[in-house]
Amino acid sequence: MDSKFLYNHKTLKERRRDLRNNQTEAEKLLWQHISRDKICGLRFLRQYSVGPYILDFYCAKLRLGIEVDGEVHNKEERKLYDKDREKFLKNLNIEIIRFWNSDVLKNIEDVKMKIRNFSKNKME
Repeated sequence: MDSKFLYNHKTLKERRRDLRNNQTEAEKLLWQHISRDKICGLRFLRQYSVGPYILDFYCAKLRLGIEVDGEVHNKEERKLYDKDREKFLKNLNIEIIRFWNSDVLKNIEDVKMKIRNFSKNKME
């Protein structure tokens, strides 16, 4: 794949903007807790595209994507899509952490702890 297309390609700009403007409540809450270097001093970006995929949140320093999933991710076709997506990202050395919307909304401190622990392990 052309490396110019890999990261935040202009053809996906409108879609990324739309997703940022229409975040789920769980995405909004998580963003409040990880934006502005609040987790281990790391910079996370919202709705960042890698190839044809848009990640909910991305930390370039750790090559870490964070996904906040709703019920649609329980459907079999979506599970296959997510598996292909993760394979593509893994080939670029990007790891993905997934959280359910309900986990973010009900236990944000646990979600932040998991992100912190993952981040610290990656930085060691």
